[in-house]
Amino acid sequence: MLDDEEWRRVSSLFHKGPQGSPKEQMYAVALHEYQRITGFRETNPNVLWDHILSKYGPPCEKCGKPLRTPRAKLCGSCMHPRSV
Repeated sequence: MLDDEEWRRVSSLFHKGPQGSPKEQMYAVALHEYQRITGFRETNPNVLWDHILSKYGPPCEKCGKPLRTPRAKLCGSCMHPRSV
């Protein structure tokens, strides 16, 4: 998962690869930066938008998984209600 500053660094590198080439080459620079930050070699640039930490809520108090949104009232994984 990327915090907002890491996401800014990765997203600023979108389309820095050769123009008119397959999507994987156009996003190669951003994917390389993502790997440098996380240590994980991602090959699909579409999933980068799912790895922005601020899209999700805080960790569940019971299972520790991130809530699905910052406004979620219960955990989508274990159904534990969020204490407000």
